[in-house]
Amino acid sequence: MTWVDVLMVLLRIVFAVVVPLLFVPIFVWLERRGASYIQDRSGPNRCHIGGITLFGLIQPIADAVKLIFKEDLTPRHIKNKFYFYIAPAILFSASLLTFAVIPFADSVEIGDKSYLMQAIPTDIGILWFLGIAGIAVYGIILAGWASHNKYSILGGLRASAQVISYEVPMGLALIGILICYGTVDLNQMVRTQSELLFGFLPNWGIFLQPFGFLLFMIAAIAESNRTPFDCAEGESEIVGGYHTEYSSMKFALFFMGEYVAMFVSSALIATLYFGGYNIPYVTTEMLRENSMLVAAILMVIVPVAFLAFIFWMHRTNRSHYTTADDKRTRETKILTWAFLVVMFGIQGLLGISILAGDAASQMLTVVIQIVVFLMKTFFFGFLYVWIRWTLPRFRYDQLQNLGWKYLLPLALLNIFITGAVVVCL
Repeated sequence: MTWVDVLMVLLRIVFAVVVPLLFVPIFVWLERRGASYIQDRSGPNRCHIGGITLFGLIQPIADAVKLIFKEDLTPRHIKNKFYFYIAPAILFSASLLTFAVIPFADSVEIGDKSYLMQAIPTDIGILWFLGIAGIAVYGIILAGWASHNKYSILGGLRASAQVISYEVPMGLALIGILICYGTVDLNQMVRTQSELLFGFLPNWGIFLQPFGFLLFMIAAIAESNRTPFDCAEGESEIVGGYHTEYSSMKFALFFMGEYVAMFVSSALIATLYFGGYNIPYVTTEMLRENSMLVAAILMVIVPVAFLAFIFWMHRTNRSHYTTADDKRTRETKILTWAFLVVMFGIQGLLGISILAGDAASQMLTVVIQIVVFLMKTFFFGFLYVWIRWTLPRFRYDQLQNLGWKYLLPLALLNIFITGAVVVCL
């Protein structure tokens, strides 16, 4: 194994571990800002470091510091402390591992070798997701059982019944997309989605399987225990469910696991149904062959986007009341200079990529595809938030009825229709 092989392996693993963890505070911020927008209120905008609030993004950092230094309490009635301690780690690790097979960019050609842009380069793809995602429920069941608390046990039982109910429709919803693409390899699926359907429509899964997408989306929300499917931790019914007895970093692992699962589900939806890292009508080969033109276009788009954001920031990031020393005004000035420095740095890198050779064109393509992939993932994260603050929580019996009486038959019907159409065509 050469040093290039080692470097590429490390880069892929770092991306697969660091990016989901970085998106935890971003999704927490998105949750709070989205909730405040939907409920017509301000949301987090007071917590700051030296006057810098970053539009409320400092609040999740303060939460993390609080949870790290908070006293870690273990109730005396806990009899199986090993299982009590390991349960949050199981849930968090399973949520993080599911991202390892999702491709975040097309393969990179260095010399005579090709490197897949995913942490674990395997062709089992979606089967890895289904296998590892199912392990997360063991963490919830262990947490409920080891807590020796009736509310926690009820939460664990609810979570296990919920996962069993929605794993089946989720797997059946995926069969339709597997029939269409003829593979379980996520890389191959994304490459197929770069083609055109009927000569003018992107060959995305949403156009081939619109009904399957709806079924998968509902099941994915239920899998991640998000509202309206959060019966396992329903505060109004069972206090906090399976994590009632947890505090400090053990609770933080449950909290982070939910948002990591939300990120992975969003990334998988983008990969299966919305082209993954692909840009509509633009293939990887087109980006690499026209890298100079792409870099020149970005050198125009990037300053316009940055300047538009700076203009918006000057208009909105200020107090509604006249104050002698408005911290938001100082923050706006500091952020303006910071964004200008970043903008000129990006412009310089784009200029270098124009002058460099094939390696620079490949790296530019990878960066563009990663940005596109993360933007799609962020959009579906917002969709999760939108659904949470729009729909009320289902009752437990309604949740089971939806899974077994409606989603399961509809998923089977979708498989039958998809198979019939494929055979006829």
